[in-house]
Amino acid sequence: MKDLIIPWTDDRDLGTPAKQGRPVTLTIDGFEVTVPAGTSVMRAAAEAGLDIPRLCATDSLDAFGSCRLCLVEIEGRKGTPASCTTPVAQHMVVHTQTERLRKLRKGVMELYISDHPLDCLTCAANGDCELQDMAGAVGLRDVRYGFEGENHFRPRQNGEANARYLPADVSNPYFTYDPAKCIVCSRCVRACDDIQGTFALTIEGRGFDSRVAAGTPVDDFLSSDCVSCGACVQACPTATLREKSVHELGTPTRSVVTTCGYCGVGCTFKAELQGDELVRMVPFRNGEANRGHSCVKGRFAWGYANHRDRILNPMIRDSIEDPWREVTWDEALGFAAGRLRAIQSAHGVGAIGGITSSRCTNEETYLVQKLIRQVFGNNNVDTCARVCHSPTGYGLKTAFGTSAGTQNFDSVEQSDVVIVMGANPTDAHPVFGSRLKKRLRQGAKLIVIDPRKIDLVRSPHIEAAHHLALKPGTNVAVLTALAHVIVTEALVDDAFVRARCDLDAFAEWAEFVAQDRHSPEAVAQLTGVPAEVMRGAARTFATGGNGAIYYGLGVTEHSQGSTTVMAIANLAMATGNIGRAGVGVNPLRGQNNVQGSCDMGSFPHELPGYRHVHDAATRAIFEKVWDTEIQDEPGLRIPNMLDAALDGSFRGLYVQGEDILQSDPNTRHVAAGLAAMECVIVHDLFLNETAAFAHVFLPGSTFLEKDGTFTNAERRINRVRRVMAPKNGLADWEVTQRLAQAMGAEWSYTHPGQVMDEIALTTPGFANVSYAMLERRGSVQWPCNDAAPDGSPIMHVDGFVRGKGLFVLTEYVATDERTGPRFPLLLTTGRILSQYNVGAQTRRTENVVWHEEDMLEIHPHDAEQRGVADGAWVRLSSRAGETTLRARITERVAPGVVYTTFHHPDTQANVITTEYSDWATNCPEYKVTAVQVGLSNGPSEWQRDYTAQVAKSRRVVAAE
Repeated sequence: MKDLIIPWTDDRDLGTPAKQGRPVTLTIDGFEVTVPAGTSVMRAAAEAGLDIPRLCATDSLDAFGSCRLCLVEIEGRKGTPASCTTPVAQHMVVHTQTERLRKLRKGVMELYISDHPLDCLTCAANGDCELQDMAGAVGLRDVRYGFEGENHFRPRQNGEANARYLPADVSNPYFTYDPAKCIVCSRCVRACDDIQGTFALTIEGRGFDSRVAAGTPVDDFLSSDCVSCGACVQACPTATLREKSVHELGTPTRSVVTTCGYCGVGCTFKAELQGDELVRMVPFRNGEANRGHSCVKGRFAWGYANHRDRILNPMIRDSIEDPWREVTWDEALGFAAGRLRAIQSAHGVGAIGGITSSRCTNEETYLVQKLIRQVFGNNNVDTCARVCHSPTGYGLKTAFGTSAGTQNFDSVEQSDVVIVMGANPTDAHPVFGSRLKKRLRQGAKLIVIDPRKIDLVRSPHIEAAHHLALKPGTNVAVLTALAHVIVTEALVDDAFVRARCDLDAFAEWAEFVAQDRHSPEAVAQLTGVPAEVMRGAARTFATGGNGAIYYGLGVTEHSQGSTTVMAIANLAMATGNIGRAGVGVNPLRGQNNVQGSCDMGSFPHELPGYRHVHDAATRAIFEKVWDTEIQDEPGLRIPNMLDAALDGSFRGLYVQGEDILQSDPNTRHVAAGLAAMECVIVHDLFLNETAAFAHVFLPGSTFLEKDGTFTNAERRINRVRRVMAPKNGLADWEVTQRLAQAMGAEWSYTHPGQVMDEIALTTPGFANVSYAMLERRGSVQWPCNDAAPDGSPIMHVDGFVRGKGLFVLTEYVATDERTGPRFPLLLTTGRILSQYNVGAQTRRTENVVWHEEDMLEIHPHDAEQRGVADGAWVRLSSRAGETTLRARITERVAPGVVYTTFHHPDTQANVITTEYSDWATNCPEYKVTAVQVGLSNGPSEWQRDYTAQVAKSRRVVAAE
């Protein structure tokens, strides 16, 4: 394959993992080589450019030594040891090519080939098969043993059915397993165990009867515990495990390195193509966020880019009651610009606004907020972080001085104790979840704080030391109780606090948390967590070594979300767990560029770089570059926009890459607000739920069709590279620029790199970032400027950005959303592995085989009380509305708690959620809704009405 050559990486597989240690010098085939102690002879040879034949070895896995192909001779030692399992030694002399080794290797290869089908010309791995390569490398030209003996690849043997033959397993929608081509190297099994940590595969049988198996004898790959991460496919050296897309389209001929467009982990991939047709996505071995691993979404669920539902032509309509009419780009943009200007002329400059996308690039997001501030002339800009991690921004900026996590993902490899709170990494951030599981298998302790028994509480070879199954809404009370134990039992890191923190604030905080009313015993009944469990967790975290905290939306999506984030920061500072590897406060961001959308100034009160619009010096920077005056008052947040629409003062909205009707709380209120507007512009891939109330539809481009950057949850700025031409004709940044031009702006960008240059010019944390630098380095973590020219993998190393760390009093205040006789249960929501956010992308892939509908998890006790059977249709109702969905009876949730996902619009889970929100940021309280569950005979009234509305709103009249 001809690859895009990037100077910052060497993508070779060196056979065994790299080691760290003192330098050791040895001689291999006459060449002197110096490598770290512990390095294998195989890797030392590869680093010197001397490749030793191998089949079972790969540098993503520890050496196994089963294939016997990598034999070498070492002077002074007997025999022919395997080079993959033999560590180097000082002054060792190694020979990799002798007549004896050639005979041994050829004999080994003959045995492999004698039980392997010789269909290379028609095989899906032809040209991409390590067995084929190694046969050539050892000079194999014939097989002395023939092919007539017992084997695994012939369906019939000697006129009878071959009992050892098994047909290919094609049950998985993305890859096939053909046991006839398996050489039992165990790489797939080891990848599943060591990299993914699922332990779904095994080698069954013994000797010649050994074969790979997924699950029990009655399982296939689809019904087994396999999570379709693709690690086994990536590890397989033959066509045994191979992507169906390669079977169908053939071997790729070129590749482009880019960044995944799904969650906030920000995995780096090689997009491998034939011409302009994508064949497969392969995790990039040197991606610093994913280290060569992937999940089912990033690896396989890219088919939505070619889905028949995708809209490729601009459309307009005068009223949401009318059918859509396909038009040219010029007509659509002219129509949109005219309507927006007319609204401003009639109702004022602040009557319109926009919402940026956490799925689009930094450059595109920057341009949308620039459009609103420079061209619209107001600060009415918001982003999806409003409904997810806005409390992170507020809380961490208050405590530390910056609105982002403190660590890189590599940091978890040095953690001794990990708190996972309100997050489900194995489902929502699965590649990081696998790295965390590996560290836990190595001995780190885990504390889970979550109402639900997530997989990390107990799964193969992992069990949490403490599970604090708190009642939804009591996060602050639990964290303050943990702090109470740490303070009253003298477990505070006094040296860290004295050197790094505001001592007056600490003293006030310590006195506050030490009060008896905050003790575990005092809050046990309130939180539902036994006092001894809270005390044990606090002691484990404070005394266990490097302590890291990872949290998700179960922390932020509460009425006290910001308070909870500050309570987490308090805990980290009190125990000295800030500023080095293995520790830190780490928000697990949900979308691929939600961190970047915040960085780029998508909040109505902040310009890029988290600088308040009140600050005259900051405004002056942008006013000079943009040649316009910027308003000094914050604009409207999303909830304010909807409220203002209902009172008639807000009339026009540009929404790029977000589906607020499905993702925001209280769907009825969102629908009413959108319906009240005179011009709603939706810029997206599909006619999403919000588009039902739109007047202009501007077709978007996928991450595969654009250049730019994403910033992941660890602040890593990764390049997004165009893999194929935009199917709609324009990348998203070009659409925004053309809208700005239609409204009179004189923008003239010709490439996203110019936008990044403007970001660097105006935003201190990005000052040294450029496309040229990213091409040299691959990625960098902000801040990246003269003070940190190589970026900042770990924040707050020598001091906090704000100076001294600030302890904040975290008084527990109960939510206004209360249970009672009408609504006695608490609903909380979350995500599932196979689906992403509102499902607009993943629902249009084969991932629906694992999750074709949202279901309601309910405890057996609550189900029995209501006469609910597993799989029964139930009505889920709250003070806000009701919906119907099927029930799943499980002990994952506690009595009194129910749980569902929000990936399918047919369910409309947010019809149920209320408008209660975080006191500081208006982040909705998705995680606490009082509900009732009862049996149902069919869809709710809302579902029936909405289905009719959607059908009517998606009528399209093709262009003549």
